Amino acid sequence: MAEYQNIFTRVQVRAAPELGVDLPRHDSDRAGKPFFAYWIGWLGNAQIGPIYLGWTGIVSLLFGFAAIEIIGLNMAASVNWDPIEFVRQLPWLALEPPPPEYGFAFLPPLSEGGWWVMAGFFLTISILLWWVRTYRRARALGMGTHVAWAFASAIFLFLVLGFIRPALMGSWAEAVPFGIFPHLDWTTAFSLRYGNLHYNPFHALSIVFLYGSVLLFAMHGATILAVSRLGGEREIEQVTDRGTASERAALFWRWTMGFNATMESIHRWAWWFAVLTPLTGGIGILLTGTVVDNWYLWSVKHGVAPPYPDVFQGMGDPAMGAGQ
Repeated sequence: MAEYQNIFTRVQVRAAPELGVDLPRHDSDRAGKPFFAYWIGWLGNAQIGPIYLGWTGIVSLLFGFAAIEIIGLNMAASVNWDPIEFVRQLPWLALEPPPPEYGFAFLPPLSEGGWWVMAGFFLTISILLWWVRTYRRARALGMGTHVAWAFASAIFLFLVLGFIRPALMGSWAEAVPFGIFPHLDWTTAFSLRYGNLHYNPFHALSIVFLYGSVLLFAMHGATILAVSRLGGEREIEQVTDRGTASERAALFWRWTMGFNATMESIHRWAWWFAVLTPLTGGIGILLTGTVVDNWYLWSVKHGVAPPYPDVFQGMGDPAMGAGQ
């Protein structure tokens, strides 16, 4: 009993705030004075700051601020600069892309989607520079670049939605508006226009990887917490010299589901599931309208879904997309 009481009443030893590794080259002063936050620390180590930005981080933040300013000011203008209405209607406010008549023009009139193009340009530069910062920081610290490449998978989906697919379709109007509910409305309209996105196999794969990654991370986090009393949080040691924590974690999952990953392979499983979520989703979006015009008719043609008996009479006409 005394052992278990000690487990739940122990006090974590905490040293002074860490300033970070001093690198011999390509480094600069860090921003912020490090401190600890109690309530965040209740969940884990809660040091906040200092932050290394470098020129890529600073320029990224400047471009990102410009994009948010353009979006925010356009939304404020849409409610006649009324701050109360701006807050009340914020979830429904939008900055829309140019209408179809402007095609893929480099810069249409500002009031006709030009602001959207400009905000998208600044936001894209900001995100790409943040990726460069992520990659360079990993290399400077002698780390692998797994974080940067996982981030690149999300950036791929972002670019497909806002640039690559509109370019292939020849119209900015195919892109997603900036806004909370407006972008959700765009998703619904997109699915209806192209024959229900749920019949898109890459969309299905994306959902599988989404739920799968959530499940894997939850299972892994819970397992490590469960064996932390046995040193399970020292995962590198458990990878190189398997100890009682990893042995018990493996035995638990063999007992409960007949299969277990190792202390290293669980991270590879989870990384791949997470990366493949936006990657497969982006492929599904990219094929929609460019290769397949109607996913329901495509699925009927390939035996994935049965045809509705009388509801869609005439939709088998190749002119309506059955040949896609």
